[in-house]
Amino acid sequence: MEVRPDDVWLVTYPRSGTTMTCEILWLMMNNLDYEKAAKTHMFHRRHFLEFFTFLHEQTQDLDTYPSLHDFPIGYRLAASAPSPRLVVTHLPLSLLPPKVLDVARVMFVARDPRDVAVSWYHLLRMYKCFDFVGDFKEFWKLFMEDSILFTPFFPRLKETWELRNHPKMLFLFYEDMIKDKPGTLKKISSFCGKQYSQEQLLALADHLSIDVFRQNQSVQSVLETIPGMKNEGGEGFIRKGKSGGWRDYFDEEMRLQAETWIQSNLAGTDITFAF
Repeated sequence: MEVRPDDVWLVTYPRSGTTMTCEILWLMMNNLDYEKAAKTHMFHRRHFLEFFTFLHEQTQDLDTYPSLHDFPIGYRLAASAPSPRLVVTHLPLSLLPPKVLDVARVMFVARDPRDVAVSWYHLLRMYKCFDFVGDFKEFWKLFMEDSILFTPFFPRLKETWELRNHPKMLFLFYEDMIKDKPGTLKKISSFCGKQYSQEQLLALADHLSIDVFRQNQSVQSVLETIPGMKNEGGEGFIRKGKSGGWRDYFDEEMRLQAETWIQSNLAGTDITFAF
């Protein structure tokens, strides 16, 4: 797929604020058109390159899940889509087109891996195309061992951090986005080459508040629309929208284990999470 100069590529590890950031970027790229955003599902507003890699043999059966016919594969749709395009991926920069950062704008959002793991655990239990059946302690062990989808976590973080000062890169921490939404929105608008008033930015911040965002049907997972795909019970696709929720899931042994794991992986870097 050819990279275009007016593309914006969003690169994240799953459950790192991807959906909220997609909403921000699309609205800013489309003159804050809330009405159109509400009428058009996020699946059709951004191009998720590897979406169909989530679906194993059972869920690729279009006789069992006929509504999958309605969902064109991300990179094919992106190739024919008009500009400007919002392209989203959970792949690391090293697996993207080599010149993506020289041609397009690239935004990366990093999040505390403990919060990422909690949110990822809930999502992988929620849908039958993942169907994780273990408890969180088992999940956390697999996460640290790089045995969960899209791991390893740290190499993508470190390779992107090294490029954070590139003129076409915006590197943000999810924790900072949550702590100061208006300030973050101002940074993103500048990155997108847009200018919005303080009142417009505050209105967008209200639009992104977790209670409002959780009710926004246009940003819910497209998997919600596939009959029989969702397991019974569990939390919704848009969960807590906060930082530090991992403390409710980690016992003392896991907490110490996580601190050692994080520190060893960040040794020799100046990356600092807002712990």
